[in-house]
Amino acid sequence: GSGCTSVIEVRNLGEVADAIDLEGHRGNGALVGFAGHAFGPVRLPPGARDRYRLDIPENETDTHAWVLMRERSAHPSVALSGSTECREGDGVRTLAREAAYATRNPRFAGDVGDMRGSMLAVINLSLRPAVLQVCYSAGNLYSVPGETQESRELQPVCSSWRDEQVPPFGTRNLPVQREDSAHLSVKTRGDSVLLQMLHPAPSNLRTYTVDSTIRFGAEVPAK
Repeated sequence: GSGCTSVIEVRNLGEVADAIDLEGHRGNGALVGFAGHAFGPVRLPPGARDRYRLDIPENETDTHAWVLMRERSAHPSVALSGSTECREGDGVRTLAREAAYATRNPRFAGDVGDMRGSMLAVINLSLRPAVLQVCYSAGNLYSVPGETQESRELQPVCSSWRDEQVPPFGTRNLPVQREDSAHLSVKTRGDSVLLQMLHPAPSNLRTYTVDSTIRFGAEVPAK
């Protein structure tokens, strides 16, 4: 968002050179480049470290973006990390970002509890649309006797429910709580879908002050 910049860092921890592919996406799935870097594979010598920033203006309203890293070596040796810095007045807040992994048809279900204020990020890493089923409930469950194990599983009674598609490489951020709901259940159908809980995390705050007595444009007299 406004005043915020996200950076990823890659580091080759192996003893031989490695090559990686970095692929940046906006929240709607569109490709986006990296500031100061051309498209194509990145070669990392042993012990090398580099930083990359998505080429998205700070004043854009679409604050969702993500980066996909593919390592070409058969023996993975590249470490990936990320951080976001946001300017607030005279301070800069820093938030760490973690790497996550996609699976086929992942699910999530749980009570709100300590997750209030959190968001569940859903990212479709497939070339095909993914189907997302979201259920907010008061925590009441039911089951229907049947022949299959799935039919005998406890299912939530949804007070608010929706079924939507996530476009290829698109994202959805779902609030954990809606109105007075106490339970969230999410089912997905897709070849490669990522689910990650985004908690309101404490950030590192660095405060800067400016000496108002400093004057520029003239020689400073000797004391």
